[in-house]
Amino acid sequence: MSDDKQLKEIVKNKYAEIAISADKASGCCGTTAPKGKSSCCSSSDVSYSIMNDEYKNLDGYVADADLQLGCGIPTEFAGIKKGDTVVDLGSGAGNDVFVARSLVGEEGKVIGIDFTPEMIEKANKNNRKIGYNNVEFILGEIEEMPLPNNTANVIISNCVLNLVPNKVKAFSEMYKTLKPGGHFCVSDIVVIGNLPEKIRDSAALYAGCVSGAVTKDEYISLIEKTGFKNIEVKKAKDIFIPDEYYLQSLAKEELVQFKLSGSGLKSITVVAYK
Repeated sequence: MSDDKQLKEIVKNKYAEIAISADKASGCCGTTAPKGKSSCCSSSDVSYSIMNDEYKNLDGYVADADLQLGCGIPTEFAGIKKGDTVVDLGSGAGNDVFVARSLVGEEGKVIGIDFTPEMIEKANKNNRKIGYNNVEFILGEIEEMPLPNNTANVIISNCVLNLVPNKVKAFSEMYKTLKPGGHFCVSDIVVIGNLPEKIRDSAALYAGCVSGAVTKDEYISLIEKTGFKNIEVKKAKDIFIPDEYYLQSLAKEELVQFKLSGSGLKSITVVAYK
């Protein structure tokens, strides 16, 4: 199995586990964990709620769809209008899809794409409870998007593109899927300084959207290479990862050196136009 396929399997298995666990128990991989505490079931994994932003006061919020897996709120800067067709990449249980639905209204459409069957199943279950007829969840990969060219007015994504090994292919697919003049708004993690190889090689941290991170300049460069224009970072915030997670990969002395280096992680929300 190639490295890219192996990484995809790690991510798919982890998010399948989260989707299943969210249905089985409260306080585990769901919204009922205490604020600031881990929302993940296994103590060996990164707490996926560490980077999460607060959604509860947003129109369209569905508690069962919020698995605390994001690192921003892309709909905040996406400029979504009534009647738009919006595509959410890595839609999970539907959190951002349902928020986007409140913005496009009855006249628009929102399509969620995810490559984890268990997440698609959970998202459809959530939508059946609500009864939206202009929301759709599709099983598929971002690097081979199962949609016609020129489909979307807006593409959104929340802490997902880091998990895609071939980011150039992902951005290229986004470019093709957007209508002329369309745009994307994505929240993602970038590296400040250098991330030690031991952290990058950690499967748990990779699935937690950390080890796939590149520098901000590299991230913007990847977007430029695929033809996007008017690229703008709308928001940035520091991401704090507790020592216990780093110590799964680093010795204490290595962690001290990492902190002294000034390196770290940020969440950025980026907008760019076709």
